[in-house]
Amino acid sequence: MPDLRNASFEPTPTWYEDADTYWKAVPSSIGGMLGGLDQVHAPDIRDSRAFLAKLRSNPALCLSARYACDCGAGIGRVTKNLLLPLFDNVDLVEQNPDFLHEARSSFLKQDIQRVPDMFATGLQLFVPPQSRYNVIWCQWVLSHLTDDDMLAFLGRCRQGLTAGGVVCVKENVATEGYVIDSDDSSVTRSPVIFERLFASAGYKVIDKQFQTDFPRGLFEVCMWAIVPM
Repeated sequence: MPDLRNASFEPTPTWYEDADTYWKAVPSSIGGMLGGLDQVHAPDIRDSRAFLAKLRSNPALCLSARYACDCGAGIGRVTKNLLLPLFDNVDLVEQNPDFLHEARSSFLKQDIQRVPDMFATGLQLFVPPQSRYNVIWCQWVLSHLTDDDMLAFLGRCRQGLTAGGVVCVKENVATEGYVIDSDDSSVTRSPVIFERLFASAGYKVIDKQFQTDFPRGLFEVCMWAIVPM
C-alpha cells in the first residue's frame, strides 16, 4: 500500500529488483496491465487520443506520424489502441519478457509487421536508437524510476527524437511531495516535482492536460508533452 506523503524520496537498495518481482506475478492481460481496473481503459485511450491529436495539429511541432515508442508497454495495450492507429510503426520497451511474448504471439500479432523492435529492458537501461522517434510515449512507468534514473532516461530520449519530436508523459500524480508504494516499488510524484525534473533534464512543457472520467478514489492522472529546450 502507498505510504504517506514524503518530502523526499530515497529508493531502497532493491528498488528495481522488487518491481521486477512484482510485475512477474501480474497476468499478461488488459486487467493485469490496469491492476484490475478495466473500466479506466476506454476513457484513458479517449483522452490520450485527443491529447495526441492536439499535438499533431500544432504547426510549431510539425509532428510526423511515422514512428512512436511505447515505454513500459506491457502487452501493448497503449500500442494497439492508441499508437498503431496513429503511427506507421511503433517500438515497445518492456522489461518483462512474458508481456512481450504475449504481445508478439497474440495481442499485437495482427499488426506485428508494424512493430519493428521490442526492447526487453527497463527504462533505467534503455538507450533509444538515434533520431528514430516522432513521439516517445511514457505511461504509468516513470513511477518505477528513481529521480536520478528518470533524469538520465530523459536525457537519452533527446538523442532518440527526430527533429520536432516530443516526449509524452502520462502518470499518476500526488497532491504534493512523493507517495511511495512499497508493494510494487513505485513512487507517485506531484506535478511540481515532475515539472522540476523535466526542466532539470533540459525540457520545456508545451502542453499539459489532466485525465477525465476516472473512478473516484484514484490518483489524478496528468499528461505532459515536453520537448528539448
